[in-house]
This record gives sequence, structure tokens and C-alpha cells, in this order.
Amino acid sequence: MPAYAVIGGQWGDEGKGKVIDYLAKDADLVTRYSGGNNAGHTVINEHGNFAFHLVPCGTAWPNTLNAIGNGVVVDPNVLIEEIKKVHDANLPGKIIISAKAHIIMPYHVELDKLQEIQRGSSAIGTTGRGIGPAYVDKVGRMGIRMGELLDPQKLKTKLKNIVDQKNELITKIYDGLPINITDVHDSVDNWHEHLRPYITDVGKKTNELLNQNGNIILEGAQGTLLDLDHGTYPYVTSSSSTIGGAITGTGIAPKEISKITGIYKSYCTRVGSGPFPTELTGSKGDKIRQQAREFGTTTGRARRVGWFDAVAGRFSAKLNGFDSLVITRLDILDEWEEIKICCEYELDGKIIADFPIDIEQLGRCIPKYKSLSGWKTSTSGITQYDDLPKQAQTYLAILESELAVPIYLISTGPERNEVITLNEIVTR
Repeated sequence: MPAYAVIGGQWGDEGKGKVIDYLAKDADLVTRYSGGNNAGHTVINEHGNFAFHLVPCGTAWPNTLNAIGNGVVVDPNVLIEEIKKVHDANLPGKIIISAKAHIIMPYHVELDKLQEIQRGSSAIGTTGRGIGPAYVDKVGRMGIRMGELLDPQKLKTKLKNIVDQKNELITKIYDGLPINITDVHDSVDNWHEHLRPYITDVGKKTNELLNQNGNIILEGAQGTLLDLDHGTYPYVTSSSSTIGGAITGTGIAPKEISKITGIYKSYCTRVGSGPFPTELTGSKGDKIRQQAREFGTTTGRARRVGWFDAVAGRFSAKLNGFDSLVITRLDILDEWEEIKICCEYELDGKIIADFPIDIEQLGRCIPKYKSLSGWKTSTSGITQYDDLPKQAQTYLAILESELAVPIYLISTGPERNEVITLNEIVTR
């Protein structure tokens, strides 16, 4: 059986956690392929309400193995705490960690915070969790990988020079307090003790399952428009959140991926700085934010909100090669008399249908909306398409037409089974 990639089509927070939890019932393996604990996935099922930051979202299913892939950067303290929560809740899914995944060290966290302070008014809006500096060290070939925790004494020797170098940066460039090497050594011992049983060759296990006709879900973090290469740079994350990241972050061949599913909210949100053409400010933005509880799972920060941006959506669909869509949070639009979809931009007096790659141009774009009548009735919990109001069906049909990709699933609430299934994404 094949692999199925599940990718955010917007600026993240599209509802991937719920969707992956729903799909994982038919999966032998769920592999998280990018990002770190700067991304949060919310899962609500019969076991409870969970906010996962590193652990993949298939842990509620007894026959599903959950892997943290090599493309992820791991804060061991966060992971230890999260694994404990999984065990305390008696979630049945097993967890493994790639020996190739890089570790977020204490100096990465400190540098992340200090660098963001130094940026001042040009701050990117990072979560301050060390994600960027960890990826910088990965590229600079100074990173520490999870497999190195299996030999803590050797790792401690290696860390001496690295911590000295990092302290030079922290104290002399950023005027911060140095990292204590003894504390780092104590952390290494703690991480070794708690995480040693989970560290393995995830790539080998993945390919073994593929050869045995197993189903694999590739779980993305953040969204396409935050991709390091293809997003609204520099207001992006530090990893590849697109289909390319799914391949490099897991070690599987492209031919093994049979379906690439894009997840979109029925409206748009964004966290942090950067252009956002359809952003709603004032009372309209506040209304959606409060109603939808649009506050970050990881940081608690209020998310910026706006109408659905089909220009950006088409860009994501084309870039990733989406062949199916999931639309989430349809019920959030239930109370609106008028609902808008941005189908084009006006840029410097000209109408354009393509997403600009230059952020200064994107910042000047004026959304050109298609206005629709709202349905003013509850869609919450509906599981049959024919039970949706006609206006909601029209809205979905326009999204499908604008993105030129068929909708397979529609989420009508936070619970796992509050889903309308039009076509199966993962099949046995």
C-alpha cells in the first residue's frame, strides 16, 4: 500500500491534527516530517482533548505506529513531557524517533530569543523555541542528532567546543548570559535515560512497511505559505512544509506517495508578521477570532484572521500537486449573512490571478472578492452533504472550482466524527 501526504494549504493551523487523527484509523504508520514544537496539532477523540507538538496524531489508534521523522527538530524536554502525557492517557499508539532527527539544544533556545529581540521592528514573530537556530546548525553541520544520545559520554565530549562557541555568540554578540556546560551534561543524561528506547532507524521501518503493503500517512506541520523556500519569505518557518519536505523529512521515494491532500480552513488565519491580503481587522476580525477561538496551540497568541484566499490557495494546490482537499471549520461561518472569497488581487492598478512571490508586491495586493449569501443556520456536527444548507454547498463548490481540486472531506466541528466524507482519502 502507498503513502499519503497531508499538507496545510494556508499559513498553518488548518486543522491537520483532527484530520490526521480521523484518517489514522486506516494507517499502519503516521510520520511527522518537518518542524518542531513550534507547531501544535489539536486532537479531540474518545480518549480526551490533546495538544500535540511533536508526537504524531495517530496515537489514539492501537494498530498505528507513530514516528518522528528525520526532518523534525526535537526539543527532548518537550518530547519527554509529551510522551508521558500520551502514556498517562493510556493512548495505545506506539512512538518511535528517527536517529537522524536533530536536537534543539539549550543554546538554540537562547539564541532564538536573543536574535528576535535584536531584530526589533523587523521581528519575524518566531515562537522562541530554538527551531531556527537548530536548523541553522543542521545546515552548518554543527547539529546534534537524536542517535548521539545513545552514547552520552561521547556526546558530552563533542559538546565542549560547541558550547564554548555558542557562548561566544551569546555573550559577545547578543549580550546574553552564557549556557552552563554542566547543566547541558545533566540534560544529556536525562534525555538518554528517557528517550533511548524510542530512537531507531525510522527510514528503514518506513520502507519495510511499504514493502509489506502498509498504509503510511505523512504528517506535515505549519502550512505551505510558511515553507522556507516557497512561502512568504522571510516571514516563514525554518523547514520545508510542502511535499518536498515530506520526501526529505521521511526518506521515502516520491513514487511511494499515491495521494497528496491539502487541508484548508473555510477562512484564513496567520500568526506573526508578514503580508496577509484578506486580513479582517476591527470587529469582523474579532468576531471570527473569538467565535473560533483562534489562539495559538503552542504560544496562545491571537491569530490574525481573514476571508478565504483562493489566489494563495491555488498557489499551494499547484505547488504541492494536491489531488484532494479537506475543508475544515465550515461551522465557524454559520452566523454570517455575507461571506466572501478572494478570487483575484489588484496590484498597482492591475488585476492578477497569480500569487506574487515578492512580499512587497503581496503587501500591496488588494483582494477582489466574490460575495455570497451566508446560510445563517447551524452546520455543526453534520455528517451528510445533502443536509448542508444550499448556500453552504454553493460556497464549497466555489472553493472546489477556484482551487481546481475535488473536496474529499468537510469538517463540521472539532470532534473526530464530525466529518462529511465525499470520497475516501486512505483506503485499505
